[in-house]
Amino acid sequence: MTTLVTGATGFLGSHVARQLVARGEAVRVLVRLTSRLRAIEDLPVERATGDLRDLASLYRACDGVHRVYHVAADYRFGVRRPSEIYESNVNGTRNLLEAAYRAGVERFVYTSTVATIAVPRSGKLPDEDTVAGLEEMIGHYKRSKFLAEMEAFRAVATGLPVVIVNPTTPVGPGDWKPTPTGRIILDFLCGRMPAYVDTGLNLVPVEDAAAGHLLAAERGRVGQRYILGGRNLTLKEILDMLAAITGRRAPRFRLPHALAMAAAFVDSGVSFVLRRQPQIPLEGVRMARHKMFVDASKAERELGFTASSVEEALERAVRWYEGNGYVRSRRAQPMARAHAA
Repeated sequence: MTTLVTGATGFLGSHVARQLVARGEAVRVLVRLTSRLRAIEDLPVERATGDLRDLASLYRACDGVHRVYHVAADYRFGVRRPSEIYESNVNGTRNLLEAAYRAGVERFVYTSTVATIAVPRSGKLPDEDTVAGLEEMIGHYKRSKFLAEMEAFRAVATGLPVVIVNPTTPVGPGDWKPTPTGRIILDFLCGRMPAYVDTGLNLVPVEDAAAGHLLAAERGRVGQRYILGGRNLTLKEILDMLAAITGRRAPRFRLPHALAMAAAFVDSGVSFVLRRQPQIPLEGVRMARHKMFVDASKAERELGFTASSVEEALERAVRWYEGNGYVRSRRAQPMARAHAA
């Protein structure tokens, strides 16, 4: 039987496809004609050419498939045409759900995001039972993923066996594009981060987040959400970890959010004139006002999910960026020696 993976040319999706191949599954990946295949060029997978916005191509891609891992998403901030985000993330998800239903798949794992859950709340940390509204989603990416999650719940109501996973912030090797989080690591490595803002993220090794997808397919309850998370860390703690790994100095100046917002407005204006992606996306700065800390214990209890060392995942990311020409190589210090210093 065949398993379909969307987003296999991306960061998290490539790790999902790689783990499925490693356990002997026949894997089909959905790719566009313009897709860059370097993340999976060494994998023995079947390539189905199509597009999430083209329903006919999804019917073909789902033909004969017993499981679907829908990892693909348009993960960008500060886009010139926000409608592109919704076309891929919302309409595309709706199309794939319809194609999977028609094909009679036995399990559909939808990759949402922790952003639909990690909203400001007093008291305990947000978890899968946290109810949020569209008005709490900051920016087009978050709103689109919230709406796509609603499509997944509607598909469950029609009888499609969907399990939703909400990865936090994956880190590790293979972030070719790179993702917005990967750009934070690269900015640090390239000395482009003179200051930091007071914010926080939950980091998870990308390999563990991928393994969580496979666990969700095997053990997840239909119609349930599962946060695939690791450690809640402030940005300052993350930068200090990177400093210990690389021997580079972490920024010491904490930038007030008001100044960060002003810089983002200026950068957005310049980027609009120059027709380029903003270096300081307004959406990212607005999100940074809230620490995206969560309770990820449900996946541990129900799926048997575990997250390994975030420090080691960051070191793998650093070595991968250096080894693939993203930054001038400065040998990363072994973690044990760095921690002992």
